Amino acid sequence: MSTALQESWAYLADSTLFWLAFTVAAYLIALKAYLRCRGNPLLLPVLTAVAMVVAVLYATDTPYEAYAGHTWFLTFLIGPATVALAIPLYGQLGRLKRMMAPLCVALLAGSATAIVTGMGIAWMLGGSLQTQLSIAPKSATMPIAMEVAALTGGLPSLTTIAVAVTGIAGAILSGFLLRLLRIADPAAQGFSLGLSAHAIGVARAFQVNETAGAFAALGMGLNGIATAILIPFWLALLALF
Repeated sequence: MSTALQESWAYLADSTLFWLAFTVAAYLIALKAYLRCRGNPLLLPVLTAVAMVVAVLYATDTPYEAYAGHTWFLTFLIGPATVALAIPLYGQLGRLKRMMAPLCVALLAGSATAIVTGMGIAWMLGGSLQTQLSIAPKSATMPIAMEVAALTGGLPSLTTIAVAVTGIAGAILSGFLLRLLRIADPAAQGFSLGLSAHAIGVARAFQVNETAGAFAALGMGLNGIATAILIPFWLALLALF
């Protein structure tokens, strides 16, 4: 690479506007490819957009910390976007009240299963306690998962990867699994997606219909709270044995 090109790239690599524009452009390209292929789950926009971003970071030897520093505003928007999900949920308030008991049971079962299986698989594969603690909150939404991992002794950077992989896998496999289990109720579909695949699952649920999206948002929010409560409880329980 010539000196002029190196200087130009160094200027771009230090530009917040460049990385923000690049990230948005990568997602728009991925979304267009997803729509043109009629919603092929293997071309999920989050998956292909992340692949493009990672490829550019690797090719340009750009540290993730530098990229994250320039795109902090996108991370900040997760909060307002999560709060905005309460709007469609409010339209399902009457049905939500009637389903409160089964939803609570599903929440407890799903959240506990995600934590225990995540830590268990990591343990069986020889992962350290720190690795297990990093993977434990994988089904919670990113901000909560990272905070829980940091407070319990995990690595937030590893948690970020675990959360992303969980969400992408959940969105890709959800259609097949729901058909296999013959779950047709949009509320059940959405709640399970939000509980297991957090924000990516919510986005996938809104592609089904608004009811599924609303219950997915509920599942994501409640699972974030449940994860923050259950992980310390589970660790205290393990310490007794």
